[in-house]
Amino acid sequence: MRRFEVIDLFAGCGGMTLGFVQSERFEPVFAVELDRDAADTYELNFGPHLARDGNGAPKAIEDVEHFPAADVVIGGPPCQGFSALNMRGVSLERRGLWRQYLRALEEAEPVAFVMENVPELLKSAEYADFKEAAESELGFTVEGRILNAADYGVPQTRRRAIVIGSRIGGPLPWPTRGFFPEGEAPEGEREWRTFKDAVAGLSSTPTGQDWHDPRNPTAKSLERYRTIPNPGENRFDLAERRPDITPRCWLEKKTGSTDVFGRLWWDRPAVTIRTEFYKPEKGRYLHPEEHRPITVREAARCMTFPDAPDFVFPSRDQQSMTSVARQIGNAVPPLLARTIAEALAAHLADAVLADERALAGAGTT
Repeated sequence: MRRFEVIDLFAGCGGMTLGFVQSERFEPVFAVELDRDAADTYELNFGPHLARDGNGAPKAIEDVEHFPAADVVIGGPPCQGFSALNMRGVSLERRGLWRQYLRALEEAEPVAFVMENVPELLKSAEYADFKEAAESELGFTVEGRILNAADYGVPQTRRRAIVIGSRIGGPLPWPTRGFFPEGEAPEGEREWRTFKDAVAGLSSTPTGQDWHDPRNPTAKSLERYRTIPNPGENRFDLAERRPDITPRCWLEKKTGSTDVFGRLWWDRPAVTIRTEFYKPEKGRYLHPEEHRPITVREAARCMTFPDAPDFVFPSRDQQSMTSVARQIGNAVPPLLARTIAEALAAHLADAVLADERALAGAGTT
């Protein structure tokens, strides 16, 4: 069975590459990632084929002299320029990195590509320009859709734009949805995987092993956690019960996100795992029962990163918790990537078979 070569641009720690490797149909041959810690994590798991300069520092994509040939290019430009949370203050250079992606497609000459980003990407002028160039100048058929990772087995309601391009043409190889919200699954189909599913087998008390590490909250933080002990509760419940320990800004803001300082539910998927999931004030990141935010390992499980040794994050003496958390929050859930990879592999294999049959037919004439 042929394995297709893949290049990962803006690879992060390798969540998307991992999913493609797990499909058993793809082999990573080149990657680009500017963040040193993420680059080190990538190489720890996939080998030393990441672009680095003469001093060993990871290269920025614009400093890559030439991209090698590959069957598929994957990855997504940094999302800050497209996210509604981060639109302001993002330089034009960061928003323009899609042009480097386009350069990689031109030089590597892949048959297909997969790009991932925040949903806002699909409404941006940058995406419109990218799609036009990929289709008219490079010969790809391009389509973007917004997928919810929970619909593909990830225990997290993470909505992301996925863009697929193929020089083979349509129909493009979109993965088949296999999971549905509780009570909405057609007969014979599965329901969304839950936070309970994600952390099955992990000790409820952090062990300090494989990034299942305890935190040391302040006495006031611990009191706040204990004030909202039930799954689904949040900052509004805290303000109602204990205004004396509720931050003033929350008391003055009577409306807003119900996820802030919220507890997860056992029987639902986690919310989107962002880069600061260890801070409950950033979202619904309190454990359903324990008086603490979720650990790095629990967040990695919600992203479908396997435990070590199947995927290894560097230890605390090599990288900080904030760095590893950022890598996890910025990653593509490997299981979502795998479902895309499997559909794409079938698409590529069908094209290879058609070419082989055409060559065989030509040889008999």
